[in-house]
Order: sequence, then structure tokens, then C-alpha cells
Amino acid sequence: MDETNTDKTTRQVIETMDIGAIMAAIPHRFPFLLVDRIVDVVLGESCVGIKNVTINENFFQGHFPAHPVMPGVLIIEAMAQTAGVLVVETLGPDSRGKLVYFMTIDGAKFRRPVVPGDQLRIHVRKERQRGNVWRFIGEAKVDGTTVAEATYAAMILDR
Repeated sequence: MDETNTDKTTRQVIETMDIGAIMAAIPHRFPFLLVDRIVDVVLGESCVGIKNVTINENFFQGHFPAHPVMPGVLIIEAMAQTAGVLVVETLGPDSRGKLVYFMTIDGAKFRRPVVPGDQLRIHVRKERQRGNVWRFIGEAKVDGTTVAEATYAAMILDR
């Protein structure tokens, strides 16, 4: 973990988290773990999740076999999982394994289909936090182009 001074504030930065660190942070597992790597974590502020989309994903068997498209709701779920890792890493080791429950999803927009071979880069930024409720702005991009976006809130609870 690096500490970077910016504008007289101390920001804690984590450059990358692999799948093992993600699985230690959140309880999701195959086939519902939708984030492969987390990069550019600024604790309490933002991070980027990476999802490598492959034809081997279970959902492509039925959505749609002749024209595989990643369901939009799963892109939003990947945003939530990315935010969940940010929350847990921000709160520290005692929060590992806590559950993050959606409360609201606002302004969800889907700009273009996500297909096998795409790499989703999920940009998550904390908008605000009050108690155990966090609000985020999420944007999913493929090759720098926005494919989905949403604002959402989640409640952090013990198992």
C-alpha cells in the first residue's frame, strides 16, 4: 500500500488486487463473481474493476446463443462488486466478508452490447457515505468507450 500526499491530505492507494484478494474481501464466488482484478484503488474514494468477458461465461448459454451479449444487470452487479471491494478495503480487515446489499439503482443506461472478448473496466467513485450506507457512481467502459453507467446505493451489513 502506497501513501501519496495530495493537497495536504494523505491518500492511501493500492495499485492492484488479484482474484485472491477480491475473494478475501467479498463473499461472491463462481459463477457469480464478476470481477477478475481491481486496480487504482484510492481508499474511501474510487477504484477500477476489471472483468475479462469470455464465451465460457454461463450466461452466454441462454443470452443469446446465436448472438452472445452480457446481460446489463450483470454489468451493474459487476459495478456493485467493485464498489463492495472498495468499501471493505476502506473499512479494513475486520470488514472482510461483510455483505453489500443494493438499496437503489438510479439512472442506469446501457450504451452498447458487451460481448465475448471485451474487457470491462468498471470505474467506481464514492459519491457519499452515511453510516453503513454508501452511494456510488459507476461507469463501465470497453476500450475507453462507455458501455454502461449507473448511480447506486448499498448498505453494508454483517453476515
